Amino acid sequence: MTITYSCIANGRAVLAELALTGGSYQEAAATVLKLVLLRAEPKTIIHMGSFVYHTLFIDGITYLCASDNTLDTITPSAFLKNVSETFLRNPLMSQEHFSPSNAVAADFQQVLGKYMMKYNKNQDDSSMSTLRSQVTDVKNVLTQNIDKILENEERLNIFSDKTANLQTTVLDIEPRTLCMLSMHSTT
Repeated sequence: MTITYSCIANGRAVLAELALTGGSYQEAAATVLKLVLLRAEPKTIIHMGSFVYHTLFIDGITYLCASDNTLDTITPSAFLKNVSETFLRNPLMSQEHFSPSNAVAADFQQVLGKYMMKYNKNQDDSSMSTLRSQVTDVKNVLTQNIDKILENEERLNIFSDKTANLQTTVLDIEPRTLCMLSMHSTT
């Protein structure tokens, strides 16, 4: 999962935004912001195109991010929570002082970038640890399967030895049995 776009908006006015990849997010973001304002729900998840837009709506401010994974909702939620807390902690970010033309908007792009990189890196680390765990699981299963094959081979060798011994015994008994039978038939 990668967070590819994020923005902060007051109503429909985007205050700060950042896209890590090329693409036109503005049109989709405008549509999502409109829907968020109509719904007025604290959290929204909207699938649009190949992206999933997650929003957090607090006191008229919408925190929005786009990700490329429909399954992960925890990471975008944590990202939006951290961005909103940072935004609300900064006195320069209050609704009265923060406008799209304000130079602070450019500074807040750096904050968005920092959090996007942090959460995307955590996903990479998590993916690597998941991959390592899966490789370890596969190795364990392979080791168990090899052990079972070796046990079965050992049993097969024991069975083969017993079969050979049984054949030898039968061959030894057979001439004696024939001898006895012929003695009985002559009497």
